[in-house]
Amino acid sequence: MSIVCFTLAAVAAPPASGPVDVNPTFTISEFKSGMPIHMVGYGDMRFTDPSVTIGTNPRVRKYLAEKIGEERPQILMLTGDMPYIGGNDADWAVFREETASWRANHTLQLPTIGNHEVRGDLGKGIANYLANFPGIEGHRYYSALMGSVEVISLDMTSPSGGTSPQATWFAAQLDHLPSQVEFLFILYHIPWVVDKQSQLFTNLPSKEALTLRHLLEIHLAKLHAKVIVFNGHIHNYERFERNGVEYVISGGGGAEPYPILFRGSADLYRDTGFPVYHYLTLDYHDRQLHAVMYKVSDPGASTLSVEVKDEFTLTAPAVPAGKGKQSKPFAHPRPR
Repeated sequence: MSIVCFTLAAVAAPPASGPVDVNPTFTISEFKSGMPIHMVGYGDMRFTDPSVTIGTNPRVRKYLAEKIGEERPQILMLTGDMPYIGGNDADWAVFREETASWRANHTLQLPTIGNHEVRGDLGKGIANYLANFPGIEGHRYYSALMGSVEVISLDMTSPSGGTSPQATWFAAQLDHLPSQVEFLFILYHIPWVVDKQSQLFTNLPSKEALTLRHLLEIHLAKLHAKVIVFNGHIHNYERFERNGVEYVISGGGGAEPYPILFRGSADLYRDTGFPVYHYLTLDYHDRQLHAVMYKVSDPGASTLSVEVKDEFTLTAPAVPAGKGKQSKPFAHPRPR
């Protein structure tokens, strides 16, 4: 794949109605409707001094960051908790060092704020987050339109209930989703649907997450796109389907993994292997989204490698007769 430099371009058009901007915050003009897109998603790395081995695995963390560089995704969705301590400049320096290949490849990074982004000092953490992701131009929540795919990134540190600015903006974005969007990704650090184990031991989903999930669900009947909610926070991998929405938890980027005691029946990922350090590739093509979860086979091995442990394909909602093309099946992903 040739290297293409993608840029986020803020939409200059005024809001369609009222004070809330209903347009995508950014439009990536290099992507045209129907154009294939190679994406990667993961989170919860906790970049920090490589000598720190409590709370994060520096060897696996660096390996996965480099592995993603080798993937050369056009779009990289990050589910939060990139630094260990967001208020610490040194942790962000390690982030930049260990992810240098992402910028060398001109990968467009679309992040969301996690609790570790603001650890140590909320104000300093937010400032560091925005400085390290200059492409989002100071937006703590935003949307990015890329041809037939759109990403809405929400902020767990901003109010999300009632008539809060974020909730009002989110509702307006859902009400005015561009007609060409076939797949809508929603990024938010705290999971909106979790396994029974997480419900019991971590009291998740949070009140704010449930509020945003409800807001999404009351808009589902009007949405013409397939929705994927992409979360982190749980240092594991979980996947669910609820009311036609795919919920994926990807928090295996290097943070200390959570033990898996059991998986509930609603979790579509059934493997109980531990730990689940991983990332996902997400390929859009011809009205389909094909996802593959690559798990680190053995974190203690002398040479690290990944293996395919989950794989699923989603199809965009049907289009009126005569206006769409027949979807073609994806080939099995190339071996690692």
